[in-house]
Amino acid sequence: MKLKKLLPELVAGIVDAGYDKNPREVQSESIPVIKSGADLFVLAPEESGKSTAIVIGIIQQLKKAFEEAPRAVVITATKEKAFEMEEQFKLLGSHTNLRVFTVFDKGNIQYQKNMIYEGLDVLIGTPIRINELLNITGIPTTLLKVLAVDDAETLFPNNNHPVVYRFDDRTKKLQFLIFANKWHDKFEDLYERILKNPIEIRK
Repeated sequence: MKLKKLLPELVAGIVDAGYDKNPREVQSESIPVIKSGADLFVLAPEESGKSTAIVIGIIQQLKKAFEEAPRAVVITATKEKAFEMEEQFKLLGSHTNLRVFTVFDKGNIQYQKNMIYEGLDVLIGTPIRINELLNITGIPTTLLKVLAVDDAETLFPNNNHPVVYRFDDRTKKLQFLIFANKWHDKFEDLYERILKNPIEIRK
C-alpha cells in the first residue's frame, strides 16, 4: 500500500495524525483487498495493525458522507475497543465528513436507535447490542456495503456469531472483512455461509 494510492483526504488525516507513512505488513496487504471490494479473512497476532487496516480500508471505500443509512458496520469484542475504533475513524477521517457512531451493551437502546436514524456512515458496536438493534429494526441495511468483524474469534465462545449471518440475510451484496488474532474451528462456518472466495492473509 502506498499513500499516493489512497484518498487525498485520508492521506491528509494519516499525515496529520503522525502515523507511520510505511504501513505494517498486514495493512499493506489488506487495504488494497478492501479497496477491491473482495471478501477478506485476516489471521494475525495482536498489535499487528489489523484494526487500523479496517479503519483505513473503510474510509477509503466510503470516501464521504452519503444519505442517512449506514454503509459500514464494524463489530468489535468490547465497548472499549469500539470507542477506540471510533476515535481512530475520527482521527484518520478528520478531512472527510464521514459520520461515525458507537453502540454498546447497557447503553440506552432507544437513544442509540434514534442517533442511527439521524444519519451516519459507519456504525461501530458490540455484537450483543448490534443484534438487539437488529431485533427492533434499529439498523437500516438498505445502503450497507461493508461488514467488518474485529477480533472475530471472540464471537464464537459467547455464541454471538449469528449476528453476522443476519446481515448476510438482509443484504444482497455485502463485503465481509473478518479479522482475527487466532484461528477458531468455527471459522469454517463463516466460509460455508457467507465468505465468497475470500482473499486470505495469514501471519
